[in-house]
Amino acid sequence: MKNNSFSRRKFIKTVAAAGAGTLVMKNSLFANPSVVKREPTLKGKKVLWVYGGWEGHDPKKCTDLFVPLMREEGAEVTVSDTLDSYLDEELMSSVDLIVQIMTMSDITGDQEDMLLKTIKNGAGLAGWHGGIGDAFRTRVEFQFMVGGQWVAHPGGVIDYRVNINDHEDPITKDLQDFDMHSEQYYMQVDPNVNVLATTTFTGEHAPWIDGCVMPVVWKKYYGKGRVFYSSLGHVVDDFEVSEALEIQKRGFRWAAESKYMDSEKWIMPVYG
Repeated sequence: MKNNSFSRRKFIKTVAAAGAGTLVMKNSLFANPSVVKREPTLKGKKVLWVYGGWEGHDPKKCTDLFVPLMREEGAEVTVSDTLDSYLDEELMSSVDLIVQIMTMSDITGDQEDMLLKTIKNGAGLAGWHGGIGDAFRTRVEFQFMVGGQWVAHPGGVIDYRVNINDHEDPITKDLQDFDMHSEQYYMQVDPNVNVLATTTFTGEHAPWIDGCVMPVVWKKYYGKGRVFYSSLGHVVDDFEVSEALEIQKRGFRWAAESKYMDSEKWIMPVYG
């Protein structure tokens, strides 16, 4: 009886606090104020890291930068320099996250099908710059999964500013606008990605795009899988910019949680 009395009192107190409005809770009838929302983590996650493609994007150097950091955070990382890893059904069924840096490459139909299936089923995908943003130019389903495709970087390596759009999302929280000296990617972008950071083109190198606001960092879903992308990171030295490095690390963590955290819903066809 004592426990039942407590439950009734808790029910009455909760309803009174809600007033006449409707109390909506996800996955439970009542909220537990003692529950603290868990932050994304790589600890205990299985990661497949696939690198190669155009050497100008420093695939090996970026591998040597990020893989030790992931392992330090407690991730179990399998490193591969071949897309044939996507054909390993046992491996693909076990991974929580796939990171790919494979600019201007070719992928077979079987390799792509297994990759798409794995992400749809709940593994995460993360990458940056051309590693997934300009990986397979003839593979439109892959581009649909990523949420964008590179088409130009007017002026080549230039100075530009990155603006943080969302100061509450865990990937960009507490970060401020920052400057880059690198390629400013002009991309074809899915209008329903969740944009976390943007850049604005000046028109100096292509006057007809003066004032264009372009997504730089976004996240999305493909099936059940989380997909994270940043257009930063033309070469490994770009990650000496602390904000660029931090965004990438946080993006890895977020994408690795597809199987373990609730899916996020949004329709955000507005960038600025």
